[in-house]
Order: sequence, then structure tokens, then C-alpha cells
Amino acid sequence: MYKVFAFLAFLVLLSSCGESEANTVSKNVISLTKENIENHFVLPKVPKEMLFAGELISFKDVDLKERMDNELVINNFWHSNTILMMKRSNRWLPLIKEIFKDEKVPEDLVYIAVIESGLENVTSPRGAKGFWQFMEATGKEYGLIVNHQMDERYHVEKSTRAACKYLKNAYSKFDSWVLAAAAYNRGVYGIADNLKRQQVKSYFDLSLNPETARYVFRILAVKLVFENPANYGFYLDNESMYPEYLTKEVIIDSSIPNLYEWSKEKGISIKILRRLNPWIKGKDFQVKKGEMFSFKIPIDNEQFGLIEG
Repeated sequence: MYKVFAFLAFLVLLSSCGESEANTVSKNVISLTKENIENHFVLPKVPKEMLFAGELISFKDVDLKERMDNELVINNFWHSNTILMMKRSNRWLPLIKEIFKDEKVPEDLVYIAVIESGLENVTSPRGAKGFWQFMEATGKEYGLIVNHQMDERYHVEKSTRAACKYLKNAYSKFDSWVLAAAAYNRGVYGIADNLKRQQVKSYFDLSLNPETARYVFRILAVKLVFENPANYGFYLDNESMYPEYLTKEVIIDSSIPNLYEWSKEKGISIKILRRLNPWIKGKDFQVKKGEMFSFKIPIDNEQFGLIEG
């Protein structure tokens, strides 16, 4: 603690030195009291217990408490990452929560998407894609189309429903949403095999590989921080949050030979079309007889701006 105070004192000293008085400390230096430091550096506290997807989780066990503390500290002091995820959550979590409600999956599990992708359509080194980080084979298994002209792993609504199906399938196997969440990382077979070999029934009693051992605790930490941001030193006002996209659906039941021209006819650029429909690939879009797709375009152009020319 002494080293922390000394380091902070040094930083304040540097910031308070004027150009003409480089070696003179300003009289207005903030007092480095314990109270002032805690107001700027909130050390997260692990709760005694918390409810997650209907399951009560206790942190009396020193191992569980320290593993939880590890994830809370990471979220608290990796500020850029946590703040950006919180900003994006305003845009995407209402939609995802609505789908979870419709699919009858506990709302707490939406935070899987936060830890998987940070609510961005990213690609992992192994090739998993989208908010829910589906591998191609698993995505197809759960009804997502992946081919030369589309990749529905990038379709937020459809991939969210696929994730719900995966989680419900895991829950039917384990009768535990916590184990279902762990299975999203390790696989249903992987969790089932570990439970059987180790002769335990709870995720919290398992000895697992480092990634899966952290996985549920990462979800729990994000839930705590996102639902109680001020308790963890995060103060984001409404203007700081990313707004939801205001869009309407356009039914596509015939082929589009040129997506660039089609976009311009709608008063938008191809950039905006791809931003709102990141699952579309290529410069054209072929539709077979009887097929029907839906593109999102802005309700009006105020949110994205008109194209030039």
C-alpha cells in the first residue's frame, strides 16, 4: 500500500509542476488520503452470495471467492474494454434479452455474448464468428446458413436464437443453467465427461482447464458490473451509451445483381447496408425460387447520413 501511495504522490507532483516553476509543488495538490484514492480507484468486493439464472451461488469457499475476485478486478481495471462493452450493451442487450425471453432462456445468460465477443461481430483465431462465436459446423447444426453469399453467424437475431437452442439443449442434459453456460465453452460432452470422471454434480466442484474454469466466473463478474456499475466505479450517462439502430425490414424475394446499386436506390451506401446486415457477403445476392430474406435499412437517414451524389 505504501508503494501505491508513493507512486500516486509522484504522479500528482509531476502534474502539478508548472513550466516556470518545474520544481515547485502547487498549493492546490489534492490530498492523497485513503478516502480520495478510493473515490478514484474502486476495489471490487465479492458478494457473500448471488443469484444467477435461479441458482444461488455462495462465495464462502475461499477458492470460489478468489476466482470471483480475479474476474471482478480484471473488469474493474481493464477500463477501456469494460467501458466499451457497456456502451455497446445499450444497443444490443435489449434485443438479445427480448429473444431470450421469447425462447424461455434465463436473462442472465445474455452475458455469455458479452464475454465471448464484447458484443462485436469478431472472428476468433480458431475461426469462431459473431456475437456468439459459433464455429461453422456448430452454426450449421443449429440452423445458421453459412455459404459463399451469407454467414448467419454474423446475424445477431438468428445467431442469438441458435445460442438459445444450444443452451436449452445443454440444460436438458444437466438440469442446471450454470452447467449449461459452462458447456457453451467446453461443450456438452466435455462437461458431462468431466462430471462423470470426477464424480461431482456442480460446476464449482470441477477441476477444469484454465479457460473453462474461469468461464462462468467471467459471466458472473460481467453481470455484477453491468447491473451495478456505480458499485464498481463506472459512471456512464445516457449520452455516453451507443444508441440502438433505428431500422426497418425490407423483404428480399428475388435476386439482387448488384448490391452497390441496390443500396444507392435505397438512399444508403454499401457501407451502411453491411453495417446493418454484416451477414451479407459479396457484391450480389442470389435468391432461389421460394426463398425469402430480410435486409435491414435505416428508418430514415438521420442516424447514418445520406450518401453523396
